Amino acid sequence: MNKTLKITLASMLLATGYTQAEETETTLNAYAAGYTAGFTCSAVFNANKSMAQVREHELSGIYSLIAERVKGMTPEVDKENNWVRVPYDEGRRERISVWRSKLGCVDLPVGATVDDAKFLADPFRGDKAANKDSGAPWGKRAEVNATSDNAQLESVLKQAFTKKYGSGSRTSAVLIVTPDEIIAERYLEGFSPETAQRTWSVAKSIGASVIGAAIQQNKIELDAPAGISNWAHPLDPRGHITLENLLHMASGLDSNNAGNRTDRVYMGGGLVSDTATETALEVAPGSRWKYANNDTMLALRALHERFDTTEEYLKFPYKALLEKVGMQHTFVETDWRGDFILSSQVWTTSRDLARLGVLHLQEGQWQGEQILPKGWLDYISMPAPAQPPEDAPGYGAQWWLYNERFPELPDDTIAARGNRGQFLVVIPSKNLVVVRRGYDIAGEQGFNEHDFVRDVLKAL
Repeated sequence: MNKTLKITLASMLLATGYTQAEETETTLNAYAAGYTAGFTCSAVFNANKSMAQVREHELSGIYSLIAERVKGMTPEVDKENNWVRVPYDEGRRERISVWRSKLGCVDLPVGATVDDAKFLADPFRGDKAANKDSGAPWGKRAEVNATSDNAQLESVLKQAFTKKYGSGSRTSAVLIVTPDEIIAERYLEGFSPETAQRTWSVAKSIGASVIGAAIQQNKIELDAPAGISNWAHPLDPRGHITLENLLHMASGLDSNNAGNRTDRVYMGGGLVSDTATETALEVAPGSRWKYANNDTMLALRALHERFDTTEEYLKFPYKALLEKVGMQHTFVETDWRGDFILSSQVWTTSRDLARLGVLHLQEGQWQGEQILPKGWLDYISMPAPAQPPEDAPGYGAQWWLYNERFPELPDDTIAARGNRGQFLVVIPSKNLVVVRRGYDIAGEQGFNEHDFVRDVLKAL
């Protein structure tokens, strides 16, 4: 084939759209810089970590797409003005992440400067960060990192900080509680009850709880159309997608081969409102289960559109849920237009996650107030009409179900599960909550929460 023909064929392929979609080097560098800026910002300002800790935990063992690029990047941290800047492309460009009280860090879009941070909504400006964890609601608390009197449980807890439950396992915290007692609480050196970590997809179950609080306050309805403004045209079939479809991971929307690939929002400075809302239907809503970050983001976007102002919406999770149950070290992060990225970007402590678990054990009640609707635990624990493959846990409403598929655990076991080994496991029949946090290594066998919880139950 001569050179002219090769060029002609290449031009035809470009013209007809047969080239494979692939990120450019500039975009990949922007992603890596955004990841570095965002995680550094959140770890420093949400969790009070040193840069050495950030490098060890947040920036190692990570997503292969950007792992090597991140190694060569140097964040600039401005603790006085609460931002992190990361230059890339030999210093010609930069990515910036800005911290706000309670809301944590927000990644500015490519091309934005530090001066642009003044345009961010900041409804909690001036609020002071929480200090020591109060220990409430637990009247009885095992001493942090103390040896258990239960030899079998002690062995399980020690093994949780080894490779016993996964070759790529790197455990940072384990917490076992009932509504009345902290049975055991262990942390990696340098961590404490006040150390927040990113939840990754455990955030989805937090997001479902925010939706539950909104339903309790009559702000949104499960079986009504989601009502996303982008889908308002009468010819648009997406207008038939209900909030429940979204909670069930059954929107029917195109979310590429891997529904957890939302890089543009997670580290590219993209918006929920111009990424998640733009995809087309592949199948009828409710007819297929497919794990998709966008479904969670869309459920919360639907709630956002029920509020008159973004500032009012930003306050809602805190006023309606988090502050009521004492989740004082939880940061629910947003994109730069004020949409919560509640599919992944929450930073919280092990105790705060356990408090959310206790709220569910108490059927959505806290100190006599009904925060979540009556029957909410039953609702999120009910298998959705369309289910994951048989070799995986079942799925309810943004919670995973360890039902009859897993005979070594009680059938009512539900779990919030996140990347790098984040787990919140709730077992109503045992009145028990188990939390495990970690920094598991991408590409290696992660922490096996099923086996760990099974062994905890045997020990108890």
